[in-house]
Amino acid sequence: MEILAEAVKMFVGNKEILKGIDFSLHNKEFLGIIGPNGSGKSTFLKCVYRVQKPTSGDIYFDGKHLDDLSYRESALKLAVVAQHNFYSFDFSVLDVVLMGRSPHKKMLERDNLEDFKIARSALARVGMESFEKRMFSTLSGGEQQRVILARALAQQTECLVLDEPTNHLDIKYQL
Repeated sequence: MEILAEAVKMFVGNKEILKGIDFSLHNKEFLGIIGPNGSGKSTFLKCVYRVQKPTSGDIYFDGKHLDDLSYRESALKLAVVAQHNFYSFDFSVLDVVLMGRSPHKKMLERDNLEDFKIARSALARVGMESFEKRMFSTLSGGEQQRVILARALAQQTECLVLDEPTNHLDIKYQL
């Protein structure tokens, strides 16, 4: 998988938040974006994972322009753990993780045994396997963040975008 960004700019009102970002990320590489609060790191990532559209510039996944990919196609390539996760629903932990399987489904297709196996494996990887029946809203902020990470892992994409993934996590889980 390769992600390429060329001259990505973003204005919010008259304020230029992103000033022509260029980068390339190749298969199996890690890229860290550092900078002070309010410098546009999360805004740029939101452009990559399609929550915001850049004012100008281009983003490509495997040589294909982001605008030419369906949301499902991009979700099969890229999973996201956002900086802030506000959910006003009350699903079980297992159901939240199973949501990561939705890009692999046809319309109205139900979860199968393989999906449950993948979701439970993802929960185990983040140390939350004993929480699968708990309601997501009853979890602490750190526990919720670990479940959201498990959901991204269950999505089984080539690329993970992690925007401050250690928010709310105890030191043990940050490591």
